[in-house]
Amino acid sequence: MKRTLKKLFTTATIVAAATAITAPISTSAIASDDKFKLTLAADSGDKDSPIGRSMDMWSKLIKERSDGRIKVNVFYQGELGGQQELFDQLVKGNVDMMLTWPQTSYDERIGVNVLPYLVLGWDDAIKAYGQGGWLSKIVDPVYQDMGLKYFGPYPEGFGGIATKGRYATNMSQAEGLKVRSQTIFPLPQTINAMGFQAVPIDWSEVYTSIQTGVVDGDSSNVIYWDYEYFRDQLDYYVHSKHNFSSYALIMNGSKWEELDAEDQGIIFDAAQEVIAKQFKDAKAEDEKWIKAAQEAGMEYIVPSTEEMRAWVKVVREQVWPQAEEKLGAEIMAEIRANASVPN
Repeated sequence: MKRTLKKLFTTATIVAAATAITAPISTSAIASDDKFKLTLAADSGDKDSPIGRSMDMWSKLIKERSDGRIKVNVFYQGELGGQQELFDQLVKGNVDMMLTWPQTSYDERIGVNVLPYLVLGWDDAIKAYGQGGWLSKIVDPVYQDMGLKYFGPYPEGFGGIATKGRYATNMSQAEGLKVRSQTIFPLPQTINAMGFQAVPIDWSEVYTSIQTGVVDGDSSNVIYWDYEYFRDQLDYYVHSKHNFSSYALIMNGSKWEELDAEDQGIIFDAAQEVIAKQFKDAKAEDEKWIKAAQEAGMEYIVPSTEEMRAWVKVVREQVWPQAEEKLGAEIMAEIRANASVPN
């Protein structure tokens, strides 16, 4: 009980500090000659991670292009709380901006970002998630309904299944393997459909959960996260590519509306530079970490074409109808019209 109270007190104190940092922003519009500070946070990725470097890039561009008027205080992995509580603070306006996997707790339609086997290759991913892409046009109104300003996606690559002891490239091999899943719909449902046992766990608890045997591995992340954070615990990485891992650059909608057109332009244009750089670098970055993981002794496994077809078929048959209940028939019709066709 004492530990829980201490954690709650610490989180409340940090959030209060973050709120104080943004105190100069009032409910009236901010003129472009005003000085003020914004808070930018992430729930995963330390300062030296790709996400950390991208956050720094965004904050520095904003400061430079405003001639130092707008300063951005950056908080890295977990410094302001876990995934859900940090997203809650963004929606409430206690945190101004985030680079994050959006939580579906406010609107389950945002789960379209991680719909399994939506795209099956990099070219299709760019067409869907890129600036002006068909998927971006779907998610932008959803963010608006959540009270958030959506600047665009932050692509990482295709996720996989990382495990210790044994691995699986088909449903029969997956039986009995417990793997951590992100807590957002439809990722746990996807992992279960693939034959694994999904255990939804917050990012901050993954290492201990693998170490103590609560789970046998991690899922739905690009190999960077499993190599960089859990390499001493994991033996295999199966590149199932069941989800395209894409974070989002977003801002509290009320804070965005308080800014005048000039400052909105500064923040928006800086975000687009970060996004453009990430689209350019993401594939090479993923390949770099695949090589690093292999050199460190992690076995990298690509399922056969037949195994991939089987997973695509069963996941689309089982999970997509569930998604239609959450996302709506109109969104799913758009998805079915544009989704990748298996080879």
